[in-house]
This record gives sequence, structure tokens and C-alpha cells, in this order.
Amino acid sequence: MGKNRLSRRGFFKRTASAIAGTVTFPYIVSSSALGADGKAAPSNRITLGFIGIGNHGGGVDMPNFLGNDEDSQIIAVCDVNQNNRKAAQEKVDNWYKQKGCAGYNDIRELIGRADIDAVAIVSPDHWHVLHAVWAARAGKDVYLEKPMGLSIEQDKILRDTIKRYDRVFQFGPEQRQLRDCRFACELVRNGRIGKLHTIKVGSPASISSPNYPPMPVPDWLDYEMWLGPAPWAPYTANRVKSSHWFHISDYAIGYIAGWGIHHIDLAHWGAGFDQTGPVEIEGTGVYPQDGLCDCATSWDVNLTYPNGVKMSYTSIDKNKIGVRFEGDEGWVHAHFSGSFGSALEGHPKSILKSVIAPDEVHLPAVKSLERNFLDCVKTRQQTVCPIEAAVRSDTVCHLSDIAMRLGRKLRWDPVKEQFVNDDQANRMLCRAMRSPWSL
Repeated sequence: MGKNRLSRRGFFKRTASAIAGTVTFPYIVSSSALGADGKAAPSNRITLGFIGIGNHGGGVDMPNFLGNDEDSQIIAVCDVNQNNRKAAQEKVDNWYKQKGCAGYNDIRELIGRADIDAVAIVSPDHWHVLHAVWAARAGKDVYLEKPMGLSIEQDKILRDTIKRYDRVFQFGPEQRQLRDCRFACELVRNGRIGKLHTIKVGSPASISSPNYPPMPVPDWLDYEMWLGPAPWAPYTANRVKSSHWFHISDYAIGYIAGWGIHHIDLAHWGAGFDQTGPVEIEGTGVYPQDGLCDCATSWDVNLTYPNGVKMSYTSIDKNKIGVRFEGDEGWVHAHFSGSFGSALEGHPKSILKSVIAPDEVHLPAVKSLERNFLDCVKTRQQTVCPIEAAVRSDTVCHLSDIAMRLGRKLRWDPVKEQFVNDDQANRMLCRAMRSPWSL
């Protein structure tokens, strides 16, 4: 692997230089970096750049990647919040017991480094696709937190880029790494509930909020870079907090994607829909009429797939949180439980004692999404949640939001990935970006 990675880095050094120029970085070598303590030597170690170190990036994703330090190392971090950036650098240096983790305000400087193999992207949603596209074009493999983009057009551009540059891609909905969730999908795939006819998906909804007065931008935040491709808006502290920006349509489409993508992704995995999508969508939703947050605070969407399977996707005031697969011989329900654990229910209860035979469908069992991503970076194999599956599940979230906003039944062509005979709906497949940002 070391020889191959050196060759790859040599190629990407030329590509990266065109993006960010050549920068010299100090590097302090420790005994562990030389291969002591049972860890890989530098030539066999995956080097990582980490983009976005807020609550989830710094509190969940970064610790998970640090915990896989036997063959990988975070060597650079990027965040427009100087406090987050410095805290992350200190955390990384303390973990590896050495100085040298670089910090950047601008992702283009990080991905311009030829010595970085892969990136983890945990920036706000309105930056996701731009960051991932830039990284892939610079030759980096991409771990991208959910959801994907602000539009279906953005999702498709990212998919095309990942394929064109032959990058390993891992999407971040956690449920494919959970045993109970995988087993539920295997039960469905192997006919334990009979013929699947209905999927019920329940998700928490977005919040409403008051308006907040403008405030001076703090000196530790590059607010202009935080806004990036989003429309300009006056700074107020809650605008840049994940407790609020997740629910502001300039930066996200709300929990219909931000949380619901977990369950839509699991529904697609169990039903075998990773390569397709619905053909009809109809739904209603409630949107705040005033305040900073303006994404749907409740919804009730019905989707029909090409094989006739119906999906009911609602906020949890109707469907129970998680995914319930219903067949003509029983049902099974899987969902998060506790700190990224899972729970499984079924009827008849004997379904849950079923054994999947060696010659039946077995879905990939992975220790974690992060570990699976690193393994695939080394082997160049497909991850457990690759780009096509990511686009198809993210598309359902966007289709649901569009159908609610238009308030009428829509027909969708999952092959052409456009609405059928509906110019108004098709115009909603893309979203403008503020200059100078573009894809």
C-alpha cells in the first residue's frame, strides 16, 4: 500500500497545487509516527484533514476517527470558528502526543496539501457539496456527514464528481453500522415479513423560533466565510448555532433531511432502493410564518415506488420514530436507542429469532462508518453507504419538501431524476449560490 499511496500523492500534488499553491508546513516526528507501539509507519498511514469541528464534528466524528489511529492520523483541521479550530488542534496533538496538527480557516488551503489522503466533512449543510466537490477534485477521498446538499442538482453534481475522479465516498447516516438495523433490513430482504408493501418512517421535526436582533460579529468568527454560498444576512448568535441553522432554509431544509435522512437511508437499504426512487410524492407540511427558523415543523408525506411499495414519511406526531417495514406476513421496526445504539421490534416475535442462512442476502457488517471508510480508502472498495445510495436517500428528503411546498401530487422519474411534465417543480431542483461561489 505504501508504494501505491506515494505514487497517488505524487499525482495529486500537481492537482492540489493548482488549487491552493505550495505551502510549507512544520512537522514534528514522534516514535509512534515511525511505527512504534504497533501503529503503522507514515508510508502506510492514511492522513486525514478534518473540516468542520462544531458539536457533531468535534464531539462525535473526530473522536471516532481518532480512535482509529492504528493506521490513520488527522494532520490538519479547518473551521471558520477560531475557538473550535484551536480546541481541535489541541485535542489532536494531545491524542497523538505530538505537536503538528495544522489549522486552517479556508478549506482550500487544507485540500491544497498533497500529503492529505482523505477528508471528513462536517461543515454546515449549505457548504457540504462545495466542500466535497473541491476535495474530490483535489484527489481526496471523502467522508461526508448527512444530509448531502441543499438541492437535488447539488447531489447529482457531487455524485458525478466522485465518479469522475474515482474517489472513495462514505455517507454518514449512522444506522448502517448498527447490528439491529442491519438485521431488520436482512429480515425484509429475505422475506421474513412476506411481501413488503408499506414502509412507515418517523422523524423529529424542525423547530420554530423568534427573530433575534443583529449583533456585532465576534472576532473569533469569519462570518463571511461561514455564510459562503448562502444569501447574506445580518449576524446574530443563533444563526450560526446548529440548534438553529439546521432549521433555517438558507442553510438546510430542516430535520426532514437533517434527522430524517437516518431513517430514509435505512428504509432504502431494507427495501433495496439504493439505486432508485419514488414515482409519486404527495404531502402536507406546516412551516413557521415568522421567526429565524422557517423549515417544516410537521409533515405527512406519502411516496410510491416503482414496485408498488408505499412509504409514509411523517414527523413523529404520526409515525413512530424509526423505520417500520410491513409485509403480508408480519412487520419489523428498527430505530436509534440511546447513544447511537439501536432497538428492534417485530411481529410475530419469532421473526426476531430468525437466522439468516449462508445462501441468503447478507448486508455488509461494519464496526463503524469511520472504520469502514478507512478500510475502503486502503482497498479502493465501495463503502457501506456509497455515493449512489446517498443521493437516492437524500433525494427523497428534497422531494418530500418540494411536494409539501407545492401542495399537490408530483410524479417523479427516478431514471431521468426529474419531475414528469412539471416545469414549476423542476425549477425547484436547483438552488442559486451567492457570488463568487459556484459549482
